[in-house]
Amino acid sequence: MVVAIGFEGSANKIGVGIVRDGEVLANERETYITPPGEGFLPKETAQHHRSRVLDILKRALDVSGIAPDEIDVVCYTKGPGMAPPLLAVAIVARTIAQIWNKPILGVNHCIGHIEMGRLITKAVNPTVLYVSGGNTQIISYACKRYRIFGETIDIAIGNCLDRFARIIHLSNDPSPGYNIEQMAKKGKNYVPLPYSVKGMDMSFSGILSFLEQKARPKRKQQKMQTKATEEEKWTDEDLCFSLQETLFAMLVETTERAMAHTGSAEVLIVGGVGCNVRLQEMMGIMCEERGAKLFATDERFCIDNGVMIAHAGWEMFRSGSRMAWNDATITQRFRTDEVEVTWRDD
Repeated sequence: MVVAIGFEGSANKIGVGIVRDGEVLANERETYITPPGEGFLPKETAQHHRSRVLDILKRALDVSGIAPDEIDVVCYTKGPGMAPPLLAVAIVARTIAQIWNKPILGVNHCIGHIEMGRLITKAVNPTVLYVSGGNTQIISYACKRYRIFGETIDIAIGNCLDRFARIIHLSNDPSPGYNIEQMAKKGKNYVPLPYSVKGMDMSFSGILSFLEQKARPKRKQQKMQTKATEEEKWTDEDLCFSLQETLFAMLVETTERAMAHTGSAEVLIVGGVGCNVRLQEMMGIMCEERGAKLFATDERFCIDNGVMIAHAGWEMFRSGSRMAWNDATITQRFRTDEVEVTWRDD
């Protein structure tokens, strides 16, 4: 049996997870939450992670019932992500590995999401839609690599949602995307938005700019208590509804095109935005029409967590991957397709 511990801290989540041969033993996590209208900055996020990581580590060890001498490998997020938080967590992982005298492995954050999704859902060889605050990619496995078939050419979908939440001053607790999802359920009117799919790639920044013009003038007019036009009567709920419907339609279109190219009959949604029930509904309709099957997880495993890093590291370790101490650094722009997938033979 191989026991792996994983440290995740690429953005505003700090997590520690422990796995043993595909069994989740601990999944402890905390989120750095900022006031409404504000995002999380790298320096402050790193400070938060440094202040919480040891307590979370203790909780993970207690919950799992695993002692340090039973752990075989220490894993951490090598990238991609925000540099200061990544570095803060990497230093902790390096220190722990040296104190415990254990080997260390740096894990690609995106592949952590994929392997966690495959473990939990039992998907065999799916087309993967990876949607989060920092990434939007459509991925399929071939010849020892996770190949990127399409991606965002500007901002990630989670970033788009977060920034719109800041425009309309939605709370960041538990997350901006979740609060947009709840507001969207109350939306009644669809606001026509730009639809920007370029081949297999997507663009979200123009949609955000368009929405800024819709939301800010409306709020200014309401503050001045002047008579609103028909356009200005659109509510924040309508805008949230319209944003979700447009963005998710773009994701469904490009995912279906990748499925057609690869002949895939499975779709796996991973990443924080993958928790969105409406996205899962829309993708499920497409899969049903194609005779395919949809796989998705809940917030325990969709949202950034230490378990996904531990499990991906476990896969790497048992397939023979090892890392020299001099390589135990971070790579802020660490592409999904840069990693050789040594643990898959299909």
